[in-house]
Amino acid sequence: MQDNATEVTAAGIARLAGVGRAAVSNWRRRHADFPKPVGGTETSPSFALAEVEAWLRKQGKLAEVPLRERVWQQLTGHPEGPLTALVHTGCVLLLIHERPTVWLDASAGSDARLAAMLPGALEKVLTPRVGSVRGRGGAGVGGAGARLRGNAGTGSASGAVAGAGGGVNGAFGRAGASGVSGQVGVNTPINTPAVNAGSASPGVNSEDAAAGVNSGAESPAVNPGRSAPAVNSGQSASGVNPDPAVPGVNPGPTAPGVNSAPTKPAVNSSSAAPTVNTPPTVHNAPPSYGETAVHNAPSAHNASPSHGESPVHNASAVHSQSTRPTVHSPAPGSPTSAATPTTATGTRTGTTASPGAPTTTPAATATATPTPALTTPTGPQLLPSVPLLRGAAELAAEIGARQTFEFLLGRHLDANPRQYTLTPAELAGLMADLAGPARTVLDPACGTGALLRAVDPRPGQELYAQDSAPELAALSALRLALHSRAGVRAAVGDTLRADAHPALLADAVLCHPPFNERNWGHDELAYDPRWEYGFPARTESELAWVQHALARLTDGGTAVLLMPPAAASRRSGRRIRADLLRRGALRAVVALPVGAAPPYNIPLHLWVLRRPDRTPAAPEVLLVDTGRFAGEARGGPDWEAVREAVLDAWRAFAREGRLAERPGLARSVPVIELLDDDVDLAPARHLPPAAVADGAEQLTRVRERLGATLRLTADLTPPPADPAPPARWPLTTVGELARGGALVMRTGGNGGHARVPVLTDHDVLAGTAPSGTLPESEEEAVLTEPGDVVVPVLGGGAVARVIDEATGGAALGRNLVLLRPDRTALDPWFLAGFLRGTANNRQASSYASTATRLDVRRLHLPRLPLEEQHRYGARFRALDEFERALRHASLLGEQLVRGMYDGLTDGTVAPD
Repeated sequence: MQDNATEVTAAGIARLAGVGRAAVSNWRRRHADFPKPVGGTETSPSFALAEVEAWLRKQGKLAEVPLRERVWQQLTGHPEGPLTALVHTGCVLLLIHERPTVWLDASAGSDARLAAMLPGALEKVLTPRVGSVRGRGGAGVGGAGARLRGNAGTGSASGAVAGAGGGVNGAFGRAGASGVSGQVGVNTPINTPAVNAGSASPGVNSEDAAAGVNSGAESPAVNPGRSAPAVNSGQSASGVNPDPAVPGVNPGPTAPGVNSAPTKPAVNSSSAAPTVNTPPTVHNAPPSYGETAVHNAPSAHNASPSHGESPVHNASAVHSQSTRPTVHSPAPGSPTSAATPTTATGTRTGTTASPGAPTTTPAATATATPTPALTTPTGPQLLPSVPLLRGAAELAAEIGARQTFEFLLGRHLDANPRQYTLTPAELAGLMADLAGPARTVLDPACGTGALLRAVDPRPGQELYAQDSAPELAALSALRLALHSRAGVRAAVGDTLRADAHPALLADAVLCHPPFNERNWGHDELAYDPRWEYGFPARTESELAWVQHALARLTDGGTAVLLMPPAAASRRSGRRIRADLLRRGALRAVVALPVGAAPPYNIPLHLWVLRRPDRTPAAPEVLLVDTGRFAGEARGGPDWEAVREAVLDAWRAFAREGRLAERPGLARSVPVIELLDDDVDLAPARHLPPAAVADGAEQLTRVRERLGATLRLTADLTPPPADPAPPARWPLTTVGELARGGALVMRTGGNGGHARVPVLTDHDVLAGTAPSGTLPESEEEAVLTEPGDVVVPVLGGGAVARVIDEATGGAALGRNLVLLRPDRTALDPWFLAGFLRGTANNRQASSYASTATRLDVRRLHLPRLPLEEQHRYGARFRALDEFERALRHASLLGEQLVRGMYDGLTDGTVAPD
């Protein structure tokens, strides 16, 4: 019954049966018993998967739905959408990965029993692996092992306490706010009421019948002296831990004070300006064994309260070390300045704002409440997902839980390419290698978690992530938890406006930020303390991300960001770039080849930054240009060459602080040379061209090769065509030949496990070697063999390529159809030649508003004996050799012309 909740579209039915969508339309018209639509729209209906499967099996069109396909269709047809289904599946796969016996016990019963048991089982797995789970009182972001600045009392992430069920002042990350009922406060003995707890927990600012601070005259006090009533109570209330001679906090006429020292004026009273946070600590009881004392240091970020609000005072930093001074806590009346907190890896010293940088109160990022990435699903929420979860568990038993999640996530991303901006795996690996080994790593714009997934694992490693999209943050958390044993702390929120990790000091930051954002918070964040190097202009959102990354680094930590090339040269950012250079924060700029990452038509940059622990005496910046490694096709650059060139230059520069010039590739430039009016950091403008010592000799060799190719082309020129009457052959189609077994038809697009070259549609059109890449997937790649015929289905061109020995073994790329003829029935060159006929392609093509698509099944072939096919095949093969010779001659001619222009203009070739 639950299976009926999973719906499948006509395209999904076609995939299940291995046919085209037109065949599904025909089945609907011709078969009265075809399942009726249960959803969708009139033009794009959806059908119940179970009914479709039963009908296909009844008609003999389907022996059994493959397990992978069944799970995928259940995921895409989930009533709450594929993203919710992915999150539910990821949670269960993590449970299977961590505690398989728990899953086996829960899944042994009915669907209802499984849905009822899963929330408790999931919470026990999710909490220790990914931190706090919303609504379940789990560990807070910034849990065990995290190095955090002392910003408690602000409602920030530093107000959270790791550990299931525990929290400072109740709710997750809300220091100073009323809490969740039933939670036990920090620094309270067992079975004592929580501070600021909700109903049924006596405490401060409590509700209902709970006695506490701000209660009525009859309420018993918190930490009472003999017969002392509550704080801020009515006129007859005595103080909490009172000193008789001290006035109270927000007192009534006769109310004594709270923990006040003698002769101190009241806090928040109507008298002259009092001294804030000067008394000793409040609730300074010794912590229980193994706990960290809370409320034992001066408060951080004690900004003035808004009208009608009460200030939070005497709050301490959570997770702070006793020796770490307070962050951003100026003396009364003094301007705010950056402080120098210490970390486990070093001490930040001498941090001063650049000229013109704001130096006033902290911005909203210091008071943001983090939202954990994951919510433990409830039983009713999980019930529609149970068939999917059982199928995913079955698939995990075959290929593993981690591989199952990667398969489903990868397929979802491939099916929705316009919804996500992905970071290619090769680029993510390069960025992680540039950052180096790190125990604590942050990605403030994590997306699907590709960057953090590329980090080399280390013992005790912690991965911090944040994304404004809740679904992506949840998927990243699950993906990382399945990928490694590192602690994962993922949160939801706009990083620039509401940083979930404001007190984190990470060893490394990896980030692929959104580009060209105007609404990044320019107006709200004018006085944010992160802008140490200058306040970014509205058009410089990328420089805001750069400074955010630097603010979250420990001293000496490394950040690697993917940047648009305009950020290196826009005039609006030149002052920030100059200060990054002067203070030694910017260490390298790497220009990537075109096609390295979306947008693929722009050569993006990598910026490598370090949190300066000291200003270098004679700083230099490494500039690298890898544009020469751009691929000729859409498959992307030569990543192996890019990786080798960049890492070799970076490691040599990191060791010596400078790099000997590598013409056309890399050099280290003294900072003083870059500090001009533009502060242009584009590598191509500072690197000399590659030396052409033998320019004239090289051009001579090109000319000789061109001459030989032209002579070959003349020899291969087809002889004059003899006229002949039009032939009237009996015709067949590729589809009929495939059904009859004369050829096998396959479509490409899967990368498989093995990393092999990929033949792209561009390679087929240009006649070049395989040059593409495909993401690794669980579906086997289609590998080409000599004698196969490959046909592009997009573009409207009449092209077919016969695979030779050099190309055999490559994986078949997207938008390509492979035809593998039976040599006893079909000649490959005969097949390829007739498929290239213009009229043939025209009648088999369909037209959309912006593209032409070829239906290979409709292409015609004459029915000829095999001997006659060989005659035609030999002629078609000769034409193919002639075509390749012409193409090669064209390339050599272009190379000769370009070389002559370059040689004449740079002086390496004489004009006569």
